[in-house]
Amino acid sequence: MKKTLISMAVALAAIAPAHAQQGGGCAPSQACTAADCRPPCHPWAGRRVAFLGDSMTDPRNKASNSKYWQRLADMLGLEAYAYGKSGRQWDDIPRQANLLKAEHGDSVDAIIVFIGTNDFNAGVPLGQWYTETEDTVTAAVHGEKRLYTRKRRTPDYDKNTLRGRINIAVKRLKELYPDKQTVLLTPIHRARAEFSPTNIQPDESWQNICGEYFSAYVEAIKEAGGVWGVPVIDLNAVSGLNPMVKEQQQYFHDPAADLLHPNDKGQLRLAHTIMRQLMSLPVDFGER
Repeated sequence: MKKTLISMAVALAAIAPAHAQQGGGCAPSQACTAADCRPPCHPWAGRRVAFLGDSMTDPRNKASNSKYWQRLADMLGLEAYAYGKSGRQWDDIPRQANLLKAEHGDSVDAIIVFIGTNDFNAGVPLGQWYTETEDTVTAAVHGEKRLYTRKRRTPDYDKNTLRGRINIAVKRLKELYPDKQTVLLTPIHRARAEFSPTNIQPDESWQNICGEYFSAYVEAIKEAGGVWGVPVIDLNAVSGLNPMVKEQQQYFHDPAADLLHPNDKGQLRLAHTIMRQLMSLPVDFGER
């Protein structure tokens, strides 16, 4: 009996790889040595993905030769549409989304938004997610059907606050692309940058002009996932990049003048991190 079981196990092991590569199955994972090696059967492979944001996404930013989204496009065979623009804040996302719609219509499978570090640097107030009011509503839950006076909250759309801007932007994305996957990325850690005599940005250990730390802006973007029902990839945590640690400045453009923007090595690390995080997120919601 023992010999029979061993023989069956060996036979199945020999058949399984060939079977997995036929009939639409996934091939066994191979040793990953190439820089653009991807997991087998990635759900985002070959998709049309738009990338909105700031200089981290802007193809014209010179801190690196290729951006994370270009690396992702190579890894996954994506058709990538990049709309990020240097220096922009959350209030620019509706403009980018409208431009995406005008140029590509519904020919997009997903939208990834990577922005927020400039809102911190500019000292945009955090604001609130909701405005609370008191009104009457008809209910019949714990008593007779009648009008009850209750408090109610509605989204706050103050364009001068971070949370208000996120509300405006995500609402617009859901209006334009209600059946598409939208993913938010938190900004990564930031250290000092000196771009000109009039553009010197302290590192994240300092409060901004409105008395808030950088981490508060990261947390607000994470909160947006629960407010709007959108997945958030916390790159601030999972990317492993932190230029506040001297030894990790190798991943950034210039230790002397620019510890905000990742170099090619940092962009590649971002791409690998995002690729694996996207493995858990669906991009096709069609019924089978």
